[in-house]
Amino acid sequence: MSILAKHSQSSLPSWRLLWSHPLHCLSLGLGTGLSPKAPGTVGTLLGFPLYWLLMHLPLTQQWLALAALFLLGVWCCAFTGRALGVSDHGAIVWDEVVAMAAVLVTVPSGFGWGAAAFALFRLFDIWKPFPISWVDQRVKGGLGVMLDDVLAAFMAIVVLQWLKGIM
Repeated sequence: MSILAKHSQSSLPSWRLLWSHPLHCLSLGLGTGLSPKAPGTVGTLLGFPLYWLLMHLPLTQQWLALAALFLLGVWCCAFTGRALGVSDHGAIVWDEVVAMAAVLVTVPSGFGWGAAAFALFRLFDIWKPFPISWVDQRVKGGLGVMLDDVLAAFMAIVVLQWLKGIM
């Protein structure tokens, strides 16, 4: 679905849907996806507390937890997409949450790195350069919802590692 089609949907799901099932609660980012303005950006902010919960684990366990949350996301995003009748509804933000936490795992702690990680992830998630756009258009269901954000996270990580190397 194109970014314009994704964000031109006339209504957001309700709080009633959010609380009707735990999978909806997750896929809608604990309610952040219900934001009337920029739900993807608001949902991305939830990646920070997720990272803070994981940051004290050994790095391998952080990545294993994120992989498990990705797989959970494939399931919960597909579930909510079916309930909404739109596989990648703009209110489904679990993909942004998990992807943002993954970007944060790769950068040093600190406000500047966190802000740069946030800005670059949102840039790639909104802009959707190739191959993100290809995946966004061709991979459907929960896997498609999660996978395009993983690619946006990967691109942000590449740029951040380059920045880290020149600083």
